[in-house]
Amino acid sequence: MDLTLDIATKPLSGTLSLAGDKSLAHRAALFAALAEGTSSVSNYPDSGVTRAMRRALATLGVPSTLEDGILRIEGRGYKPFSPSGTADCGNSGTTIRLLAGAIAGTRSSAILDGSAGLRKRPMDRIAEPLAQMGAKVTTAAGCAPLAFAPAQTLAPLSYALPVASAQVKSCLILAALGASGISHISEPGPSRDHTELMLRSMGAHIVSRRLEVEVHPLSRPLAPLSGTLPGDISSAAFLFAAAAIVPGSCVTVANLGVNPTRTGILDVLSAMGCTVICANRRKVFGEDVADVTVSSPATLRAVEISGDLVVRSIDEFPAIAAAAAFATGVTTVRDAKELRYKESDRISAICRNLAALGAEVAELDDGFTIAGLTISGGTAKAGGDHRLAMSMALTGLRVHTTVQDAEILAESFPGFAQTIDSLR
Repeated sequence: MDLTLDIATKPLSGTLSLAGDKSLAHRAALFAALAEGTSSVSNYPDSGVTRAMRRALATLGVPSTLEDGILRIEGRGYKPFSPSGTADCGNSGTTIRLLAGAIAGTRSSAILDGSAGLRKRPMDRIAEPLAQMGAKVTTAAGCAPLAFAPAQTLAPLSYALPVASAQVKSCLILAALGASGISHISEPGPSRDHTELMLRSMGAHIVSRRLEVEVHPLSRPLAPLSGTLPGDISSAAFLFAAAAIVPGSCVTVANLGVNPTRTGILDVLSAMGCTVICANRRKVFGEDVADVTVSSPATLRAVEISGDLVVRSIDEFPAIAAAAAFATGVTTVRDAKELRYKESDRISAICRNLAALGAEVAELDDGFTIAGLTISGGTAKAGGDHRLAMSMALTGLRVHTTVQDAEILAESFPGFAQTIDSLR
């Protein structure tokens, strides 16, 4: 399927709500499976990546139902899974890495596999520390499939992640819940803390100290979940980027998750000259939630992004790149080598596609540069990456752009084009 957005002839405007945050949805489904009792979670997103988690859990012996946006799961507690076959994680790195931690922690026998794209993503970064705990896990040359055999016991872990990663940290936290003692996991920089917040809300004893997490083995069952997921800021990022791209626009997303580890996109857009307002702040599942409004300036400014801001924006760089293509000056991104290990090598893919649209770009080992206002339009290719599809489609709001193979965007944002059109 090809996707072409019509060029905006007037500013974008509107208030809307989005399906639940996918990062929280992954965790809600898995943690509900590990709890004792029935969990009920509203505003649960039905997309390719969230289906991957539910499908894999069903194969592992924990089915769920999803009706009218309400997910219901009867948890089996923190005990071994009962797989009926190989758990297919699709193209979801979050699914395979979080499940790996739960399987190790519950000392289960299981095989985790996925798409050809998922099989290219590095898994030694979780397999090696899990093996240090005594987990019996094998990989295929450092990649999926992952095969687990039951371990007799799991030793507590003291481990420093070489690269800040919420997926790796979450995997190790889940394994540490089943260890024989207190584990300590540290990172070189901040990463998302959704796992810590949600598990704490369910009764787990997890202590966060700056860049270190202290995880105590479970002393009582995890309590089931009940509540409504906030909207997904990674999806909202593309709506906010659309507002930034079209001068004079003002877009509000209500009930949006604004966890400080995820709001890098708001800081970047503010630095580019946008006005960002967060109103009606509150807490859900331990998470910060607000109604967020982004208004665009007459002229966007280029920015330089590096350091901790990269980690807080890691999934939003495709949206940032689209906005940068229409900013005055040269936007520079450094310290972002992790982008090469996403659904695609996003550094290379962003540069390749923007160049195909006429933009002046340069690929760096750990980032890229984009010369704003050099883009002229043309044809881009999604390349199996849902966020890249949305990013390139956004350029069509200012220049004629066609995105090939855009059906992949249903993996994370079904109805993306219709949502953009609702703001016209």
